[in-house]
Amino acid sequence: MNAPAHGRLVILSGPSCAGKSPLDKALARLYPKLHARLHKLVLYNSRAPRPGERDGVDYHFRSREQIEALREDPRFAVIDARGDVQALDLQALAEQLRDGDVFFEGNPFAARLLRTHPSLAGVRRLSVFLAPLSREEILELKDPARRVSLPDFVAEVMRRKLLRRTRKQQGEPAPPDLEDIETRAGSAYRELKEACDYDHVIPSHDGEDSENWDVAGGPVGDARRALLTFVALLEGQPAPATEKWESDLMP
Repeated sequence: MNAPAHGRLVILSGPSCAGKSPLDKALARLYPKLHARLHKLVLYNSRAPRPGERDGVDYHFRSREQIEALREDPRFAVIDARGDVQALDLQALAEQLRDGDVFFEGNPFAARLLRTHPSLAGVRRLSVFLAPLSREEILELKDPARRVSLPDFVAEVMRRKLLRRTRKQQGEPAPPDLEDIETRAGSAYRELKEACDYDHVIPSHDGEDSENWDVAGGPVGDARRALLTFVALLEGQPAPATEKWESDLMP
């Protein structure tokens, strides 16, 4: 970092369609003052915007060639994420941290960079992983008597969520959409294995596909519990609904 960081880096990550984006939106809608204290970290991304996404707000949308070229610039860190290329502006992040807390909501590949990059070694962090399964559910699925392939099970859970999200946002998926869904669903198990490296894990069955994020003006079910738990963590309050996963939980 070019100067001492005064703010905290808040990281909210998890597999694609786990519910990160609707949690962020619910936080902004129901806890506007708390959300306003978090300066959003905006990465560069080579993928096309989804319905409702805005350039410069959700991501800086650029071509793959433009982002690949940033590998030559020491100001940027470039990563591969589920077939897309993303870039983090380290200098811009340093400036944001001097002004206060910074909030990243996104995939575990970028989150790993934020957790491990040498230039961020002295930065205070709060890292939260949003998981589609609980620790107890994973332990049950690992029971040999169940005869369940955990990687296949996770992929199927996320495949269904991703399909519902796509149909909700744009209708029936086209072949390129189905390929993207398979990439994301197939990556989910590997991403879940990183949950043990986070300060807290919040299990929630209500992913981005769920209607529970906005029922009569507010979330219900697991969506509500996830939001209240995240708010408690941001405010430094007890959050009994969180879990801490062992490094060998996901074989």
